[in-house]
Amino acid sequence: MCRLRRAPLGAWSGLGGAGSLVSRVLLAREMTDPQACAAYVNPRLSALHDPALLPDIDVATDRILGAMSRGERVAIYGDYDVDGVTATTILYRTLMALFPNGHADRVVTYIPHRIDEGYGLNVDAIEDLAKAGCGVVVSVDCGVSAHGPAQRARELGVDLIITDHHNPPASAADLPPAFAVVHPRHPASVYPFGDLCGAGVAYKLAWRLCAKHSGVTEAGGRLPADLRTLMVDLLAFAALGVIADVVPLVDENRVLARFGLGRVKHSPFIGLRALVEASGLAGEEVDSSAVGFKLAPRLNAAGRLGHARDALELFTTSDPARAAELAALLSRQNRERQAVEKHISDQAAEMAVAAGMDRPDRRAIVLAHPDWHAGVVGIACSRLVEQFCRPVILMQQTGEDCHGSARSIEGFNLHEAIGECRELLTSFGGHDMAAGLRLPADRLGAFVDRFTSVANERVTDEMLRPSLLVDADASLGELTLGAVKELSALAPFGRGNPEPRVRLAGVRLAESPRSMGAHAKHVSLTLRAEGATSAGVGRAGARGAGDSALVRVVGWNWSRHLEAAGDPLRAGTPLEVVVKPRISTWLGRERVECELCDLVVPAMV
Repeated sequence: MCRLRRAPLGAWSGLGGAGSLVSRVLLAREMTDPQACAAYVNPRLSALHDPALLPDIDVATDRILGAMSRGERVAIYGDYDVDGVTATTILYRTLMALFPNGHADRVVTYIPHRIDEGYGLNVDAIEDLAKAGCGVVVSVDCGVSAHGPAQRARELGVDLIITDHHNPPASAADLPPAFAVVHPRHPASVYPFGDLCGAGVAYKLAWRLCAKHSGVTEAGGRLPADLRTLMVDLLAFAALGVIADVVPLVDENRVLARFGLGRVKHSPFIGLRALVEASGLAGEEVDSSAVGFKLAPRLNAAGRLGHARDALELFTTSDPARAAELAALLSRQNRERQAVEKHISDQAAEMAVAAGMDRPDRRAIVLAHPDWHAGVVGIACSRLVEQFCRPVILMQQTGEDCHGSARSIEGFNLHEAIGECRELLTSFGGHDMAAGLRLPADRLGAFVDRFTSVANERVTDEMLRPSLLVDADASLGELTLGAVKELSALAPFGRGNPEPRVRLAGVRLAESPRSMGAHAKHVSLTLRAEGATSAGVGRAGARGAGDSALVRVVGWNWSRHLEAAGDPLRAGTPLEVVVKPRISTWLGRERVECELCDLVVPAMV
C-alpha cells in the first residue's frame, strides 16, 4: 500500500463554512486568504495577464500583421502533440478571422513527422518553406533551442518568430538568432507567469494580434465584439493544450482551462465537435479527465502512428463529412496505439527488472529496443514511472540510432539531467517532467551509465516510494452531495491542482467486494460508518449523506491488489481508505460515489 503524505490541517471560515470539508482542503493547500480562495473558486477571464508583457510580442505581431497586409506568405510551424496542434490551430484561426478575404493561400501550416523529422524546427523544413515563398515562419510549441534552423532561416532571408514554452537558456545571448522570441521565461522576461504551455503562448499572441489589428493597444482595452467572440471560442483549444501538456493548473493556466473546457462541446468549429462525438462525450461533461483520457489520446495518436497534420486538418476543416472521417480515423489510430503501448510497457517492465533497474542502487530506467515504436514510447514511459517510481527513458533503436522519450517524477528535473549528458547526444529538448532525445547507438551504454549516475545522486529514498497527498481526514457522513459539489468547484483538476483526496477512518464494508468490468479487473466496495447498520438504507449513496448512509467506492484495476493481499475482504471488515469524492449521475439521479486511491485494514497497519 502507498505511504500517506498528509497535508497540514486547520480551520478556515471561507467557502462551506468554518471547518467544512472544502475549507479544510483549501487550507491544506495553503490557501488561507478569503479573497484568494474566492478568486480561485470563481476565476475570471480578467485574471489573464496582459499579453503585451511577453518579450518580443509586439515585434512579432507587427511583423505578422505587416506580412499579412502586404500579401506575404506566413507559415505556422507547430509540434506534433496536442499542445502543438492546438497552438497551430489558434494562430491559423486567428489569421483567417483577421484577414478573411483572399488570404487563405497566404497562411501555410507545417507540422513535422514525428518519426521522419523528429521534434521541433529542422533545417530541411525551413528550406522548403523558404522555397514555397514564406517570408515569415512562426513556430509554436517549439524552437527555443533551434540554433541551426534559426541560423539557416536568417541566411535565407526568412524572418523566424519563435513562440515556445520549453526550457530556455539562462542567457539571452544563448537564444537562437531569430527575428523574435516570444517566451514567458525568456531570460529578459518580466511576464508574471512562467508556466504557460505552447497553446497558452499562442493564445496570448493571437490576443495581441487581434488587439493591434483593431487598434486596441492600452492594457485592458476591449476588442470588437466579433474578435471577443473568437477569443472566447479559441479558449477551447487552449484548454486542450493546457491539460494535455500537463502544465500546472494554477494562475492563468487554470483560467484558460476552466473557461476553455466550457466551450469544447459548444464550439463553432465542426472538427472539435466531431472529435467530441467520436469520443463518446456528446452526452457527457467535458472535464479535464475527459480531455486527458479521451480527447487528447485521439489527437496524439495521429502524431504517434500517422501524421499530426490529420489532427490539425480536423480542427481547421469546414467540411462536416471530412471532419467526421478524420475523427473516426483518430479513434481507430488510438485503439491501435493502446495495443502497441501495452506491448511496449509490459516488455519494458520485464527488461527493467531483469537488468536490475528497479533496485535502490539504480534510480533510473533507460532502455532501448529495435521493435519499439518511437511514437508510442513516451506513453509507455509514463506507465513505467507509475510502476517503478523513478525517471524512465525508452527509445527505439534503429541501426546506428536511438530515438525516444523520457518522463520524470516530481522533484527530478529531467531536462537538466539529460543536459548533463549532452556530449553523448545528437539532440534533446523538453522540460522538467518530459523530454525527447536522440543519440548514436554506440553511445547507448555510456549514456545509460551517465544518466543513471545523475539520477542516483538526485533521486532520494523518499522519491522512490509511492505516496499519496491526502488533503484532509473526513467522516463518511461528511460526504454529502452538497459537500462533494463544493469540492468540485475546485476543478479543473490536474498537475498543481490535484483532485481532492480524503482519508476515511472508522468505516466498514457493508458487503463483500464485487468484481466488475471486463475480465473482472475492477472492484466495487460499499462502505458504512463504524457502528452503523445498513437497515433502512437503499442503494449505496441513496441518501448521499449521513452517518447511516452507504457510500459506493470504485477501485479501478484494484482486483489484482486485493488478490495480492491474500485474505479476502468480507462484510464487516474494518477499513481505512483514501478516496476521491465524486458525484455519479444515473438516470438523472445524483449520488456520492468515490474512487478508491488506497486501502488499509487497520489490524494490518
